[in-house]
Amino acid sequence: MKNIFILILLFSSLLQAKVIEVGITKPIKSIKKAIDLANVDDTILVDKGVYKEGNIVINKRIKFIGQGFPILDGQKKYEVLSVKADGVIVEGFKVINSGYGTLEDPCGIKVYNRKNVVIQNNILENNFFGIYIQNGTKCSVKNNKISAHGKQEQLIGNGIHCWKSDSLQISDNTISGHRDGIYFEFVTNSIIKRNFSTKNVRYGLHFMFSNDDAYVANIFKNNGAGVAVMFTRRVKMIANVFEENWGDAAYGLFLKEISDSYIIGNKFDKNTSGIHMEGTSRIKVEKNTFEANGWGMKIQASCMDNTIKNNNFVGNTFDISTNGSLVLNTFDSNYWDKYEGYDLDKNGIGDVPFRPLSLFAVLTENNPSAMLLFRSFMITLLDKSEKILPSITPDNFIDKTPLMHSLSL
Repeated sequence: MKNIFILILLFSSLLQAKVIEVGITKPIKSIKKAIDLANVDDTILVDKGVYKEGNIVINKRIKFIGQGFPILDGQKKYEVLSVKADGVIVEGFKVINSGYGTLEDPCGIKVYNRKNVVIQNNILENNFFGIYIQNGTKCSVKNNKISAHGKQEQLIGNGIHCWKSDSLQISDNTISGHRDGIYFEFVTNSIIKRNFSTKNVRYGLHFMFSNDDAYVANIFKNNGAGVAVMFTRRVKMIANVFEENWGDAAYGLFLKEISDSYIIGNKFDKNTSGIHMEGTSRIKVEKNTFEANGWGMKIQASCMDNTIKNNNFVGNTFDISTNGSLVLNTFDSNYWDKYEGYDLDKNGIGDVPFRPLSLFAVLTENNPSAMLLFRSFMITLLDKSEKILPSITPDNFIDKTPLMHSLSL
């Protein structure tokens, strides 16, 4: 009986919901007026055109739909669209020219302390922050195109910025030209999937204090410093591409003070460092490909109990580097294209252990200017000698079961 009563209420509310049309040729020409007239669950349809109405605030549960990508122009003065109600849907708009400010963080679209908000299929251009979820729950940001033209990170905000939120879905967005493409701080139980984050001033993706999240099948290409995951636990990083993140302090993926996480099935291609690890523990790095990087992995001495297993290391200048002599991590069954051992029993595993840490990698870690000697005959001779009689590289920095053939990943 109770369920029937709820169904009747829902059905009656749907019957009462109305569609309000806004446009130059319509009786209602103002978006703000349409919102004032709307009731809960109404739909506002906005025709193609340019709307300069300052800060537009949605304060009731409605569907806010653009037809032909009407332009909401903040005129470089205002936050363009503020969502202050649960269950709002924003779709089909071109949002441009938000104001600028480092204290209030004006945005193209900002959600304030709400749940079940959907922001999808929009275009955002030249905003300080693109889309901002503040203290949101079960919100979705999907299939938006977000771009800006930032040159310095102090003068531009993030493309998708999420703060103190839970159970978000950030999927299928394209982000470029912002400070960070996607930024998570104090965000839990959320997923970032199938996004393309490129040419951002700092990071393609930036995690801070955000536990129990996952990012899957994203592409992070040609950003200032790649991706950073810091002060975080239980993060799953699966099937992403980290590509062409070059620079003196750049990397595909930077890990700092994180633990109990998974890095599985990713591709690190043409980065200064594929992965740079500081203060990490209990990380599983499995079934990844490190190809054509300056360094495949930099594992600092502060890292422990990490497992590097079943990965391909191909065409890197240095496969592995470290800044210490104590090794508390495990290398097992990886493919190394620099391995020159043999496999007499033909089981696909090299009979001679492989030491992935070269003498020259150790020297350049402590003396970067030594790179001037790279590929010289003397350095090649030293590296060959070190492999036969290790003296400087750590004895236990070793893969005892190197693979003879690369893995199909």
